[in-house]
This record gives sequence, structure tokens and C-alpha cells, in this order.
Amino acid sequence: MSETRRERFCGSPEHALDRRRFLGTLAAGAAAFAADMTVLEVLKQPVIAQELKSQQKRVILLWLAGGSSQLETWDPKPGASTGGPFRAIPTSVPGIHISELMPKMAQRMEHTTIIRSLNTKNGDHGGGARLMMRGRMDDPSLRYPDLGAVLARELGQAHSAVPDYVSFYSATEGRDFAPDTAGFLGSRYAPMELTKTLMPENIRRPEGLSELDHAQRAELRELMSKRFARGRVSTDLGAHNEAYQRVRGLMASEKLFDLAQEPQKIRDEYGPTQFGEQALIARRLAEAGVPFVRVGRAWWDSHGQNFETHQEMVPELDHVMATLLDDLKRRGMLDSTLVITLAEFGRTPSINPSLGRDHFASAWSATLSGCGIKGGSVYGKTDALGQSVVDGEVGAAELFATIYKALGINPQKNYRVGSRPVPLTEPGTEPIETVLA
Repeated sequence: MSETRRERFCGSPEHALDRRRFLGTLAAGAAAFAADMTVLEVLKQPVIAQELKSQQKRVILLWLAGGSSQLETWDPKPGASTGGPFRAIPTSVPGIHISELMPKMAQRMEHTTIIRSLNTKNGDHGGGARLMMRGRMDDPSLRYPDLGAVLARELGQAHSAVPDYVSFYSATEGRDFAPDTAGFLGSRYAPMELTKTLMPENIRRPEGLSELDHAQRAELRELMSKRFARGRVSTDLGAHNEAYQRVRGLMASEKLFDLAQEPQKIRDEYGPTQFGEQALIARRLAEAGVPFVRVGRAWWDSHGQNFETHQEMVPELDHVMATLLDDLKRRGMLDSTLVITLAEFGRTPSINPSLGRDHFASAWSATLSGCGIKGGSVYGKTDALGQSVVDGEVGAAELFATIYKALGINPQKNYRVGSRPVPLTEPGTEPIETVLA
């Protein structure tokens, strides 16, 4: 036990037992506990906060919809005929350079691993998005769950009151290309999708219904449900009751989506953009125990005016991602929160007549930061023009296996669909061990 923890712990067996029970109970019900923002103040107590945050792993995915350019972000090729007008700049890690459009992330590279050697072989928006959200393509007879649904099942709490999977995608472009899906896991692990506002619709108590009336109606429903269940055995009854409890939890979690609850200083750090506000809510949700949040930023599909598009969008990504990592680190959450940047594919090294870059899935980049990751590193290498992978080629399956292992999940764990075993990743897939902490 560290010196800091000794100072706060008397050492008696009775205290140790009670403390373990207390923290274990909190960890098991952290999400439900945190759903009511009026009691989140308890999370500021150092011992409780550190125990909960170290036990609860979660993921925030920054989804760069439409396909961001690796050459204008993580794998610049200055001076090459394919390189474009932007320079490469050194980072806080000697030997690693990224685009000059990302000066803030350049100073935080010690938290991040860049994977520069993705060859996913699918340059179609819909097919590429489904592949990079699920780690593989569907079988004709089986629809696979996406990353969020898997992590909702693996990292979520059985009786969580807050949602296990939240997805922000406010743009209309590309929304249908990457539909969130629980696949064969079923609706229990389906996402809460927010496409119109930052606040979930229809979770507020009707104005004409008081809190007391609301509580009493819930008690009456529970009493009648228990009476009805006597002498009956049915999985449907349990699912029915669980659904009611989750709805009540979602209603209680309304304040998690309310940025007015956040200090103005923190809101200013993230900035007034929709992307920044959604990333801040993602942090609030993760802190309350939500296992997976996807924040979609569209639209990166720069077939024309690629450089103007990226000159506008990359600095925003740089600012929001850097702020998110700083915020997570300040709150003691970075070591237990995995932040991913990912798209359906990258963009061509060649520059078309419209000064754009087209779809390209043969040699592109993604990043992993925080939980389970050896920061300050680069995996894989592309050639001088960025046209092909020359070292460390990996596909979607290897990336997903790496994500699972970073979170402490066995990538070859089997689910069962009827009598059929279905592993999380394709059989024989190995994670990228060199990027794991």
C-alpha cells in the first residue's frame, strides 16, 4: 500500500473489511450511484474517487466520419510529391513528427500511440465504416455487434442506471454509413443515439408530474409487478422490470448531458464548437461510469479542396483531443480511459485535379491514447510517398484485438449464438503487443 493510502487508512482488519465492502459496492454500482449528479460530489473524495476511477475502464471514440487524411494529421510526407503544403513538426517525443496543423497534440504525444500501417482494403464509405466499427464484416447469417455494444457488455455494470453506450452523430452526411448496432448481442446493448441535440429526448419527467408522484407510481408498479411474478418463471418478466429500472436511471442521468452543470472554465477549455461540447459530455459520461461513448465529427470526405478542408478541421480535432486528454489526466481518469481516433479509411496520397484526396484504405492511420497503451510511440511505417505499408501492416481485426487487450478483455473470448461459438475477433488474430503497456 502506498504512503498516501496508509495516511488515510488506520490499518485495522475491521476497517479494511468495511472499506473493501464499501468500495466494492460503489464500484459495482458506480454508474447508478453517479447518475444523480447531486451526489457526484462524493467522487471528489480522494480515496473513493481514485478507487472508482481505477476500477472502471471506459472508451471515448472520436469518429472522424468521411475519412480524414493521414498525411494532414498523423503521417505527414513533407517535400514528397504527395505531401501537400503543410510541414511536419517535432513532438514531445524525440523522433516522432506529425502535421503542423496539430501543435497541441504534438506537445502531448507521450500519451498517444500512432498506428501508421492500417491496410483495411475497403474504400467504400458504408463498407469501410461497418468494418471499422465492428472489426470485421458481417457473415450472411450473422450480424456482428459494433465496438460500443461489445464494450457495453464487457465493461458495463449489470444493474447500471446510466446508459452503457452513447453515440453522438449530429451531421446528416454519412450518418447512415456507420449505423450503431448491437448485432447478435441484442437490444440490451444498443446505443443511445443523439442526432439532434446534446440532450436525450423524452427522458424528462412531465411538468405536471411531481417527483413524489413519479416515485409513488414507480413503487406501485414495482409492487404490482412483484405480485404478478409470484409463482411465475419467465425471462420476459426480468427483462421487463430491468427496462423500467433503466428508464428511471436514464431519467436520473439527465444532468450528465447538461453542460450548464459544468464550470464555465472547463467549458471554455473545450470551446464552443459542437464537437468540443460533445467531447465534454463524453468525459462527463465516462466519469459517471458509461463504458463507451462515440463522438462523431463529420464530414472529412475531401474529394475537392482537401487542404482547405483539413486546414479548418484538423486544428479543431487537435484542440478538442488535447483538451480531452488534459482533462482526463487532471481527473485521474486517463489511465483507465482509452481515447481512440478512427475513421472508415484514410485518403489517397495522390492529389486529384480538384486538389482533393480520394478514398484510401491501403495505408492509413489511427491513434490510441491512455488506458493500456504505451504512449509516445509509433507502430508501422508507410513508404516515402505514403502509398503502401512497408512495415507492420495490420487490419481492422488486429486493431480491435489491441483495443480489447488494452482494456483487459481477451480478444479470443467466445460468445454463443445458439450453439455456435463466436469469438470477439477473427480466430488467430493477434493484438499489436508493442503498443500495449
